[in-house]
Amino acid sequence: MKKSLVLAMAMALGVTASAYAANPFSDVPAGHWAYDAVNKLAAEGVVDGYPDGTYGGDKLMTRYEMAQIVAKAMAKGANVDKLAAEFADELDSLGVRVANLEKKADNVKITGEVRASYRDVDTDAAGHDGHEGLLRSRLWVNGQINEDWAYTGMFENNQEFTNETGDDKIDFARAYVEGRVGGLDVVAGRYNEVTFSGNILDANLDMAKVSYGDKIKVSAAAGKAYDSVEVDETNLLDSDDRIYIGTLEAALGDVDAYVGYFKTNSNMDKEIWNVGASYGFGDFTLATEYMRGDKEYFNAGKDGWWADLAWKGAEADTPGSYGIHAGYYDQSPSAYINPTTDAEYFADGYKGWNVGVSYTFAKNIVGMVNYWDMEAQTTNEDAQTIFSELYFMF
Repeated sequence: MKKSLVLAMAMALGVTASAYAANPFSDVPAGHWAYDAVNKLAAEGVVDGYPDGTYGGDKLMTRYEMAQIVAKAMAKGANVDKLAAEFADELDSLGVRVANLEKKADNVKITGEVRASYRDVDTDAAGHDGHEGLLRSRLWVNGQINEDWAYTGMFENNQEFTNETGDDKIDFARAYVEGRVGGLDVVAGRYNEVTFSGNILDANLDMAKVSYGDKIKVSAAAGKAYDSVEVDETNLLDSDDRIYIGTLEAALGDVDAYVGYFKTNSNMDKEIWNVGASYGFGDFTLATEYMRGDKEYFNAGKDGWWADLAWKGAEADTPGSYGIHAGYYDQSPSAYINPTTDAEYFADGYKGWNVGVSYTFAKNIVGMVNYWDMEAQTTNEDAQTIFSELYFMF
């Protein structure tokens, strides 16, 4: 039995250094690192040794022999839940019930995602031209609190290679609970809010969100940003900004429709209404959205609209799956707060098109490439952006 395993098993049974002085095994003399622990396990009847009076600590054990030791330790009241889950099949053959232990061992799950990306921008806008290579690592921790509530946390690290500014800092970027109160679904804490298509809002927020319904769902959310995104000298979203959201969604067969209201008190104080829908037919999905703000900025109007046509799509668990899409944007600055895009865009709004492809190279390894051609709403500036990314998920 390995050193760490011997000590852990003995600690689970409450070992004391001098409680068991008799030495039952000739190959574990006084002064041996395992002396106290092995004596404790032997005195409790957890380990028996061999007929020749030796413990045989250097010999390899079968899984069945290990399961016998775990079963004996469990019978003595030792807390060996992780070992019980590991040897569940062998324990089951010994008649030891481990269903509850397995459930407890699965209470916390850790998953991860590594993304390598490269972004290249070609533009005539001053100070915007350039390229960036980034390695982003994320580690997710999911815990089940009870039947109705769960917790999610996420650690993130970013290494920026092209500018030689690799950062060892690890951010605690997500921390929230979600569950049910009566007939309401509740999410509260720090998380990434992507509302509908993300054309109005995709941001890291400290907030609470309450929803009711299934095929027809009403939601209300309130909170604040905890980081900021800058475009030129205009701060779209800062950490002091408060955000309020109300939405109505409806699943109507092949059509999903929605309407929403957004309000923020950023330095570009905004109220925005939007309506949108998506329609699936065969391998295709057609989506469109209209947005309108309450004020006009930079003489660029108050409206925005977006349309996208997608065919199939890469699925992480299906190697060889792929997809393509094409979209068009026409967004005044009045019609968004912090939009989803890796394109280069402008403070006075943007319009243009993009195309993208995705492909699953192997299970949980997915690559994507997108190209945008954007121009400013009120100036002659334009920008072309290529953004490629490769995901590894575990």
